[in-house]
Amino acid sequence: MFTEGQLVIYGGEGVCRIAAVGPSSLSGTDKTKLYYTLTPLTRSGTVLTPVDTKVLMRPILSRQEAEDFIAQLPQLPPEEPESRSMRLLKEFYQQIVTSYDCRRMAGLIRSAVRRRKHALRTGRKVSQMDERYLRRAENALYGELAAALDLPEEEVLPYIRRTCPQWPE
Repeated sequence: MFTEGQLVIYGGEGVCRIAAVGPSSLSGTDKTKLYYTLTPLTRSGTVLTPVDTKVLMRPILSRQEAEDFIAQLPQLPPEEPESRSMRLLKEFYQQIVTSYDCRRMAGLIRSAVRRRKHALRTGRKVSQMDERYLRRAENALYGELAAALDLPEEEVLPYIRRTCPQWPE
């Protein structure tokens, strides 16, 4: 069970702070259950979820884990889809982004940036799906790293580049 004040990754919200743990005061909720009241770091408002939720919820990386992860970026393999079918590609990207698996999101970022550079070099159009999921993976990954490293989100990429100069732009 998580505690008040703890930072967690929650479902589609990304990084959230646990504002409270306890029964809900909202009408229509089970008064015998415990709920987390979450405050997303990237938007205003709150999220109420049962303590026993089935939605992905995990603690964010520690500062040391984030620093170790950034140091390992050059060795992480790219995430390459097995199929170029638009439906399967979308499912592949969606599965990675909703998993909030930092290693896989970094691999997606690496491969999407490589495909973008290749398209621009060869005079082709840049895939809008690649771009959309690239942004989602960057927002999720850099949001978690920002919270773990106690940095503003816009400073995460320069921080990564100082540590790992070959990280793709």
